[in-house]
Amino acid sequence: MKTHDIIKSVWIMAILALSTSVIAAGKPAPVSLTSEGKKLEAHYSRMLSDLKEEIARLEPKVDEKKKAEFAQQCGSLENVTPVTKTVMGNEVSVKYGPGNPAFAEKQIEVLTAARAVMKDIDAFLVGEEALPIMAKFALLSHATPERLAGFAQKGEKEKALIDTLLNDDKLVVQAMTLGGASGGNYGQAMRSYTAIQKASERSHEGFFQVWALAVSLQYTGDTYVYPDVPAAESLVKYYLNYLKAYDDGILDPLFSKIGGTGWNYRFVFPDSYTLEDIDWMRKVLRNYRPDHTRLEYRWRYCRIVRTDIPYTSGVDRSGMPADLSNIQKFFLEGGICGPRAFVGQISGYAFGIPSRRAPSPGHGAMAHWTPDGWTTVLGPHFYFCKHINGMPPMDFLLESQARQDPRGFKQVLMCEWLGKALAEDAPRNYGASGGFWRSLGFYKRQAIVEDQKIEDIGTTGEELAESNVSSEKEEIEQIEIPEKFRTITVAEDGSITIPVAACRSPKNGEKILFMESIDGGMQVHYGLPGQRPELLSYTVDIPKAGKYGFTAHVCTVTMDRQFLLRVNRRTLVNVNIPYTKADWMDTEPVELELKEGRNRISFTQYAPNKGVSIKEFKLKPVKLEEAKAVGKR
Repeated sequence: MKTHDIIKSVWIMAILALSTSVIAAGKPAPVSLTSEGKKLEAHYSRMLSDLKEEIARLEPKVDEKKKAEFAQQCGSLENVTPVTKTVMGNEVSVKYGPGNPAFAEKQIEVLTAARAVMKDIDAFLVGEEALPIMAKFALLSHATPERLAGFAQKGEKEKALIDTLLNDDKLVVQAMTLGGASGGNYGQAMRSYTAIQKASERSHEGFFQVWALAVSLQYTGDTYVYPDVPAAESLVKYYLNYLKAYDDGILDPLFSKIGGTGWNYRFVFPDSYTLEDIDWMRKVLRNYRPDHTRLEYRWRYCRIVRTDIPYTSGVDRSGMPADLSNIQKFFLEGGICGPRAFVGQISGYAFGIPSRRAPSPGHGAMAHWTPDGWTTVLGPHFYFCKHINGMPPMDFLLESQARQDPRGFKQVLMCEWLGKALAEDAPRNYGASGGFWRSLGFYKRQAIVEDQKIEDIGTTGEELAESNVSSEKEEIEQIEIPEKFRTITVAEDGSITIPVAACRSPKNGEKILFMESIDGGMQVHYGLPGQRPELLSYTVDIPKAGKYGFTAHVCTVTMDRQFLLRVNRRTLVNVNIPYTKADWMDTEPVELELKEGRNRISFTQYAPNKGVSIKEFKLKPVKLEEAKAVGKR
């Protein structure tokens, strides 16, 4: 096996290990109960049993013929012939789900049969009086009395957290509507949620409250990201960090309007990235590539992968500076599917865009939310992914779509919870089997999608999964640059400031892109794409001939680079580009001999080049002692 293949295999294993951690978290560890714990378990068990009996009495009558027709149609899905498709170079057999046209066609008949049943039980579905009872049953059965007792027996504080939850019908309904606690760990979820609410008054109302509860339900391990810090403490730090970013206008404009049932807020915090990396990625996008923060949502933020993380195998990171995080190292030389997916994910997380890992056979990719629905990025469609957040990928997509209708989704949950109380099997194979009521809940999801005309928006950048070349031709957009951003100024000390947009022809090309800075000014980005170097040429009137120290105000995310100046057609000067780690910084001054009057200065990069963003150039008259210092550099 070649070195780059070994490296790729290691990365894929890392991706799968991380993405399957959610599934592993769902397997409850054995609980050792004290005598007090056993009493609590008995109490929770009685509560669960009483609720189960009460819910069973709520089962509405269903026309037996319609019920039998629905069951027969569901059963026929097992007889659909599989199809074989090639995905990322691998042959994949697809039987269940929309990836198989025959299955999708047959499900239309199943949904028709399901609708006939739903019409008969409309009164049951519309009424919400039983919702608190059903939600509490769902919570107790998901958590299990044993695990609840195991948490509550730890002390009075822990017992009070469980009591607070179980005695608050509104909170129980909301928690279960948001998808419940990962791994059934409601005690830890309540610990984190309570800590967030104590740390922030705003977390008690509106979307701030939904967000606080959702992330607490999602991350229920003993720790979160930081291995030596309790989960509640870490989640408070993330919440306050994001809250400040929201107040400062850094988070995405739609962060407060994600909507639906609020389930998407479960995925706005990173699954494994530190706050240091989150803050750094915000700086990268805002300073280095602010244009990516304004794109349409398929590519917003995550386009940084396409422009700055080239697909490259065999990258040796052992010699890179030890003080850099993995995310920072990925920018230095690029990488294969794993590093690209990680950078894409964190770019969304940094701005509050719900994101998840989306691994497929032999490949690492990502998925993220858009106002039009979830999309997979830099990989195949959901059909062919392994799982998303521990769910079958198409189930995840259907869930995300149906949850856009909060009222309709409560009806989904009522069917599911009733079926659970009746000890039915969960739906499997994308609605091909399962108990009657729980399967009805599955097809209620499909009915919502059909009724609301919710579309599957498909993949984003699938052709770039393992390539740097897109099959789609991109139009280069030009922008109007106000004259105030093109004016060269001279200070009293003779220093000359040359805005980057003051060039002879400020037009965008394959490599050169002019864009508005976050602070409202202008900057240019000289990027990786394109085969031929491009020039920025400036004509500068020099009041007095002599030596001038030249500097450029730059922002970079890579190291060991130079650009080339051509002065008055004859002199070529190399300028070292500093590694600024996404901050703005001046280059070290280089000495230029300039004549009185007009001087022509041209800028370009060596090939192959890495990206650099520039705001302005400066020319400062060099005094004798300064000239000696510059000459020594």
